[in-house]
Amino acid sequence: MSTMEERLAALEAQVATLTERLTATPPTPPAPEGSFWALDGLKQRLPADGTGAVLYTGSVRVADQHYDWQYGRTVDDLLAADWTELASTLSALAHPVRLRLLREVLGGRQSTSELAEIEELGTTGQLHHHLRQITAAGWLRSAGRGRYAVPAERVVPLLAILTAAAR
Repeated sequence: MSTMEERLAALEAQVATLTERLTATPPTPPAPEGSFWALDGLKQRLPADGTGAVLYTGSVRVADQHYDWQYGRTVDDLLAADWTELASTLSALAHPVRLRLLREVLGGRQSTSELAEIEELGTTGQLHHHLRQITAAGWLRSAGRGRYAVPAERVVPLLAILTAAAR
């Protein structure tokens, strides 16, 4: 009987070890060397006694266009600004059809006739309403003859907002 008890005890110990391994939270690996190079560069440029800054940057290629962009503001400037002035710019993005339009225009569908072919975007009247909204907010510009483009200075900021919203 002692061998049966020994074998049972050994099995219980193995099950306990396996259970511990499966339920243990894996340690967070350290960030690879140089993974915060943009942040490190920003910190080097900031005064030591300041409240900090926010920087976004990007290098983007979409629909055979290349955009390089970088923008930053100090925390003091951001907190002192009137955020209510940004409501119309942000609310223009707060509609699924408008987000879809921006994605389609960035992807190369830039004419109203190409956009009108997409059934999910609604009637042509609805399409023009949404195009007016995002154009008025500065996310689109008219490129003439019923064509639209996302202004170069808005491509990376738009993608940065989408990145932040996806987190």
